[in-house]
Amino acid sequence: MSRRLGVLIAIVALASGALLVSAILRCQIGTAVAIQNVPNGLWLGVLFWIILTIAGSSLAVRMPGGTFVDVGFAPIVAAMSLGGPIVAGLAALIGATQARELRRQVPWYGTLANHASITGPAVLSAYALSMVPRSNPSNVWIDFLATVAAACLFFSLNTLTTAAFVSIRDGESMSKLVRADAGAYLNMLALAPVAWLMAQMYLSAGWWAVLLFAVPLYTTRLAYQRFVEVREMFTETVKSLAEAVDKRDTFTSGHSQRVQKIAMDIGRVMKVSDDDLEALEWGGLLHDIGKIGVPDSVLLKQDRLTREERTLMNAHPVLGAEIITPVRRLAPELPLIRHHHEWFNGSGYPDRLVADEIPKLARILHVADAFEAMTAARPYRMTPLTPEQALAELRKYGGIQFDPDVVDAFIRTKWGRELPDPGRPEGREVPLIGEAAGSLAIAGQAPSAAASAIPPAAASADSASTADPSRQRQATA
Repeated sequence: MSRRLGVLIAIVALASGALLVSAILRCQIGTAVAIQNVPNGLWLGVLFWIILTIAGSSLAVRMPGGTFVDVGFAPIVAAMSLGGPIVAGLAALIGATQARELRRQVPWYGTLANHASITGPAVLSAYALSMVPRSNPSNVWIDFLATVAAACLFFSLNTLTTAAFVSIRDGESMSKLVRADAGAYLNMLALAPVAWLMAQMYLSAGWWAVLLFAVPLYTTRLAYQRFVEVREMFTETVKSLAEAVDKRDTFTSGHSQRVQKIAMDIGRVMKVSDDDLEALEWGGLLHDIGKIGVPDSVLLKQDRLTREERTLMNAHPVLGAEIITPVRRLAPELPLIRHHHEWFNGSGYPDRLVADEIPKLARILHVADAFEAMTAARPYRMTPLTPEQALAELRKYGGIQFDPDVVDAFIRTKWGRELPDPGRPEGREVPLIGEAAGSLAIAGQAPSAAASAIPPAAASADSASTADPSRQRQATA
């Protein structure tokens, strides 16, 4: 835990504790929370909502971004409506306990941060709700809208506090983290009317009637779980497909998954959006899917490729894009798959795009693909480059094959952070030959012809660093 994170957790924990103590000293528990016609009904009512919150929190679902979502939000809002700041604070403080905390899967400061980020916002939102006159039965709409507004305030404060913790811990921007939680935010706010109905049923029918809401709450939790399961199933299917392609050549087994990890790390350093990060995740796995249509006689050939064989090999990005096109869910990945062999100077393939004409994510994938290939053995180069040598090649060909800004970002990932950095070459600009080639492609030159017209200087379509001019062989198998 960093010092900044520790200080922030301490501040939030002290503020939340002060708010709860202040509520206990200055406020009274709302009588509406009491269970009627039983001894100690007030405290039994408080205990009822705490237990209900614990039950909701125990059904936490880990979302793809790493955050946890549960339905304990609804009972806290209902308790807030019935019992005021004290009950809301106690339900949040105690009820937010999760099984993973009891199993000590969360460090003590993480548990403190989780409970503080819920308790403080719950008490503040309950204070705000208590300022609205809601005692008149005819003001049912005022009561409803005030409860929903308090729920919005509660979840907004909780989201911002959690985003601040994660921002310091992971170095992500708060705005990006808040945007990433937008879907969960809307889903949680949909529970606000449910929370209000829970409170109304508690008042009119009794505590037992609230138990009927276990079905919609569990259904909500199930929807989260199903979403995660479907996404995981889709991802695993994509991984299996990518691995099947990689295993056509024993030397490239696992290549796509390693490229995916490097590309996503570069994307995080460059602070791409969550949607772009997902595109890198799946695009990294599927970037070589087009090689499924390349004959083994070409794909596995160890000798020099003929002009016709090179044309077949260079067609794999186009073929990959054609394979993926019918899958609408993978539409954002199409530019990565088609353009991950474009060169920054325009001498790549299939469309001879130049510099910023190449999609940003494809430029990221190109660097990741080349680094992984250079540091792995291949039949045509049994001795791989060291990471230091591979980085030197990325720098050497920055502005020719690779986007220099992407190489700069690569240096700041775990893959390049500890390596000696030779720095950018001085005074390099995009060559005019690339611009001319790009113009020819735009004018209507066929992709296959463009792919086969790579000049001798661009010996390798993937990594100039590993090229052997006599072999003309792909570096990123």
